[in-house]
Amino acid sequence: MRSRTAALGFFVMAAVFFWAAAAGAQETLSLKEGIRLVTANSRAIKIALKQQDVAMADTLIARSPMLPSVNGSAGETLLAMQPKALFNGLEVPESDKDFYSFSVTVQQVLWDFEGNASRYDASRAALAASRFDTMRIRNFTALQFTFAYFDLLESEKLVGVARDEVARLQSHLKDATNLFNQGVITKNDLLQAQVRISDARQRLVSARNTRDVMAARINDMLARPLETKFKPVDVPSGEVFYTGQPGGKIKELTLAWQTAEEKRPEIAIVNETMKSMDLDRKAAESEYFPRFFAQGGYDYTKNAFVTPNGNWSFVLGMGINLYGGGITRAEIDKIDSQKARLYEQKKKLTSAIRLEVETYSLDLQNALRRIEVTKDAVRQAMENLRINRIRYEQGEGTATDVLDALTLLTIAETNGYQAEYDFRKAEAGFLYSQGTDLSEVYK
Repeated sequence: MRSRTAALGFFVMAAVFFWAAAAGAQETLSLKEGIRLVTANSRAIKIALKQQDVAMADTLIARSPMLPSVNGSAGETLLAMQPKALFNGLEVPESDKDFYSFSVTVQQVLWDFEGNASRYDASRAALAASRFDTMRIRNFTALQFTFAYFDLLESEKLVGVARDEVARLQSHLKDATNLFNQGVITKNDLLQAQVRISDARQRLVSARNTRDVMAARINDMLARPLETKFKPVDVPSGEVFYTGQPGGKIKELTLAWQTAEEKRPEIAIVNETMKSMDLDRKAAESEYFPRFFAQGGYDYTKNAFVTPNGNWSFVLGMGINLYGGGITRAEIDKIDSQKARLYEQKKKLTSAIRLEVETYSLDLQNALRRIEVTKDAVRQAMENLRINRIRYEQGEGTATDVLDALTLLTIAETNGYQAEYDFRKAEAGFLYSQGTDLSEVYK
């Protein structure tokens, strides 16, 4: 009986332990998984995909005139009086009083000087532009999430810096209290330490609040409850611009501009739109020329006075618009004006993209220099704190020296983390500005 009771108690304790562990566990969220989720749940991307479906439907509409059109009709005729004809004073019926008929007609455009084909190709170019727009929105959404993710990682590091500052000040307060009790220092040194630790605790509270705001921002971007708890996973740089040593290499600016002009979806959208306009213009010009078509059909009338009841027909025809009030000329002029406007917009867009590439390139170089400058600052600040603590404990230094050394160490750690994550964000922006798919970078 005792063994059973002991075994039952063991299983209960084990169940409680595993339940507590599961309750305390937090979901981990990597940058790759976050980008996948945000691009899947983004409303902007869903809207763009629907617009892409509209463009696909437009291609089917534009293709339809190139295919045969089949029409059918059927009807029944009910006459009040039977039609008759007079022959030498005699009334001769020429049709039944009631009869039905049906017909089937097939028509195919043989040649319209590539009018319909140009409209179809123009719709396909518009579809390609719509796909590039979806790509643009998806990558921009990934960039915004990447920035927010790195902001969250930075805020977590700064929470650790604030926590370490409080711990160091508590250690200093303990030393100051011991020295005060021994009569080595004055009450003023002790009060100074107490005030500084109170200030550090307030900064720790602010740092934690900032971290919570950043986490809520991530949850909002992922379209899930703001209070959802998760643990972000730090990631290495997406490209080897910075190898951990000073002088990390950044892609040459001219080459980066060239890459951006080749890969940015915004420029591809403009190019496809201009291609569509050229094809629309060609389609409009085809209205000046005749349209050749073939038409065949079968007509049947159930009428005892008509023979034959059914008859086949075939027509080779041509149609031309002799005058339409100047609508064709107006359409061509409109397309020319739209293309000229789009050409100027493309030049403006290219200039803006070049500026964006250069801005992120300068941000990268600035972050690299800051990383180089702050690389040894933490080690030096820790050594400075150690020396001032020893001098203070030996009565050769002042409390102000120790507190200043603590402040310098906190500043050095903060600057180091800020430089690191500013570099990460500039790196992501530099890749984005060249048209790189961020979902393929952070794996």
